[in-house]
Order: sequence, then structure tokens, then C-alpha cells
Amino acid sequence: MEILRYPNPILKRPSAALLVVGNEERGILENMAETMYSSHGVGLAAPQIGINKQLMVVDIGDKGLLRLINPSVLKADGKEEMEEGCLSVPGIYINVKRPKKIKIKALNENGREVSFEAAGLLARAIMHEIDHLRGKLIIDHINPIKRLRILKKNGYGK
Repeated sequence: MEILRYPNPILKRPSAALLVVGNEERGILENMAETMYSSHGVGLAAPQIGINKQLMVVDIGDKGLLRLINPSVLKADGKEEMEEGCLSVPGIYINVKRPKKIKIKALNENGREVSFEAAGLLARAIMHEIDHLRGKLIIDHINPIKRLRILKKNGYGK
């Protein structure tokens, strides 16, 4: 699958929640995982491949592949700032402040509700992908003047 890049307007649209999880959604999640791995990413959300549905995959390396549908944050604790990159805005790295620890509720690939806690890089990756489902990119975490300067410097403003 092709990863959409900024400034594609699809990346700015909030995604629709799914009411049913079937073979089509499981197939999309598998294709998303393949795309994420081949792009050397740790997460990918459906809007990044042009699908306006609340689907995401995350794999930070030690927990295995997470396939999440309709994720929501039940609780967030602490804050830490760390540099992030994004497959949809290649070449740009921005310090983003995110919770240190989160509790998430979502559906798994079989349509069953799951909830779990995540901390550190896993929490950060999940929050990054939830941002995508809400139509938000890492560049939206900085003020507009700095954003324009960074985008122009990296060839996005031409």
C-alpha cells in the first residue's frame, strides 16, 4: 500500500468508527502491517493509506504487532517530550509532548473489546496513531510560524 504524504488532505480528516469488524477490515490491518514493516515504521493508521476508518497497527519491537480498531484513551498520566518522525511527513522530526502512560480501550482484529495499559514508547506510538485517526499530524503540535519554517526548509513549502 502507498503511504500518503503531507499535504494530502485525506490526512487531515477525522476517521469514522467501525460498527462491524470483518474479513475486509482484517485484510486491511494485515496490509497496513506489511506496509509499516516495509517502511521501517513502528505504527501506521488507516488515513495514512487513504482509508477513512479507525484502524491502526503498532509494533515497537518487544510486544509484537497490535491491531487496534476504534481506540480511545481511558486514562493518561504524566507528560514527557520526545522527538518523533512520521511516515507521512518524511524528513521532519519534531519534539512532541505526550503522556508517559495511558490506558486504552479498543476492538481487536476479531471485534472483541480489549483494554490495556501502555507506557513509554508504546504509549507514544499509540497516541501518535490516534492523532492520525483524529486528522492530526506531528507538525500540528508546533506553532504555525515554526511549522511553516520547518516545512519550507524540508521542501514542503515550494
